[in-house]
Amino acid sequence: MQISTRIKAVAVMLIAVPSGSPAYPIDCAILLCLAGGFPASAECTAAKIEMIRRITPFPIEPPLQLWNCPMGSDAGLPTGEGPTQLPPEVSAYRDAIELYHIDYSQKSGGGDMHVRDRSRQGRYDVVGNFSWTKMEMREAPSWIFAVTGGDKQKVKSGFGTIMLWRGVLMRWRDYQGKTSEEWVPY
Repeated sequence: MQISTRIKAVAVMLIAVPSGSPAYPIDCAILLCLAGGFPASAECTAAKIEMIRRITPFPIEPPLQLWNCPMGSDAGLPTGEGPTQLPPEVSAYRDAIELYHIDYSQKSGGGDMHVRDRSRQGRYDVVGNFSWTKMEMREAPSWIFAVTGGDKQKVKSGFGTIMLWRGVLMRWRDYQGKTSEEWVPY
């Protein structure tokens, strides 16, 4: 399998880890493995496990923490000392991560319907800061319902007596543009 030029560029940046650092900081491994689609290896398995651990409640952490990944090289590439120092090839993988904390319940009966929707979407902004924004599940993209097994019709119409839908959903893209998801219900 041929590795893309982007992954090679990211790998070159990560090889020049300052002395005294671990052999491979976990966030550097998460970035490389995420970009490569998490190929089968001990390092990528450990990286994916750590990424999933971070999003598993509570507290939910940013899945990729590039500020913990020392990047730099003699070629004058960014040193990773700030989020704005990242090259576009690296920020593209970070920015493609979508994180959803779904906390939705619905109960109807006797002509009344009670809905509680405390769902949030987590995203990285253009400088790499991670934050949450409120979202309503009735406006969620269809792919979320397909991955989680949620029922979009029940959410939109209020049909049904009881519905409880809780978990954390993460979606990311690899170097080929292929998306992958991880759904952690609780």
